[in-house]
Amino acid sequence: MINAAGFIPRSGRMLDSSPVAAPRQRAGAGEKAAIKEGRTAREIRPGEPAKAARKDTDARWTVKFRKAKLRPDGAEQAGIAIPVFGCKSHISVDRKHGIIRRRIAAAAAHDGARLREGLVDVANAGRGAWADTDCRSKRNEAWLKANGMASRIHRRKPRGRPTGERTAKANGRKSAVRAKVEHVFAHRKSRMELKIRTIGIARAAAAITLANMAAT
Repeated sequence: MINAAGFIPRSGRMLDSSPVAAPRQRAGAGEKAAIKEGRTAREIRPGEPAKAARKDTDARWTVKFRKAKLRPDGAEQAGIAIPVFGCKSHISVDRKHGIIRRRIAAAAAHDGARLREGLVDVANAGRGAWADTDCRSKRNEAWLKANGMASRIHRRKPRGRPTGERTAKANGRKSAVRAKVEHVFAHRKSRMELKIRTIGIARAAAAITLANMAAT
């Protein structure tokens, strides 16, 4: 391990997530309801082991938002929502060196819910924690403060009002730092063409872990 070798990270951590596509599943209304209830594939397909083996009850539909480019006159355009079936890859990256220090591969869930579930690298001596607006909540802010960390999480745009100049500049400075974490996902998507080709979250997590190791 890096710590065992005498290297101690001191520059803070950057958090982000990205959906990873998996084979799409065909399911009727009854099967969809059973999956939401948390029933296993064998429970859904009793007496049909071959079909149960091909039924993925862990993957979920999620939406990836892509920010639209500004118009020539500088006006904002509506973003694009892209549906993705699969799981989510959550990572915590060292700010200075870009090394992935923590990772969680799980069914689609709100990003903010993962911050307190072991994603944050508390061994990093740096106090800063950078993340996008999905991770900003009172619970996360209180958790970071209680663990001696300084929140560098983006602030949300006020509903029905434009973002203030001070907030926009602060978010811009945070984005400049967080750019390095985006490089990891871009590398996995463009060069690795990472996709899940197996069934179940355990195999998906193994594939994502190997990709993370290769990426850093």
